Amino acid sequence: MTVIIRLFGRFRLGRFKEKQMNVRPGTSVSQVIELLEIPLDEVGVSMVNSRHCRLDHVLSDNDVLALFPMVGGG
Repeated sequence: MTVIIRLFGRFRLGRFKEKQMNVRPGTSVSQVIELLEIPLDEVGVSMVNSRHCRLDHVLSDNDVLALFPMVGGG
C-alpha cells in the first residue's frame, strides 16, 4: 500500500520534505519511523491525515503521515 510521508524541522536534514512510500498492510507509524532511521524518542508529534495519532497507529492506503521533532526552548 502507498503512504505519503511529510517530515518537518531537523527530520528533513539528509532525508526529504515529502516522499511517497510503499509499505506492507498493517504497518504502524513507529515502523515507518524505524524505516526512516529516526529515533522514536525524538518524535514530538505524529499526525495521520491532519489528526494527532499514537505511534502504534496502523496506517491505511493513501494515508498522509506527518512527523515533527521535539522542540525545545525557553
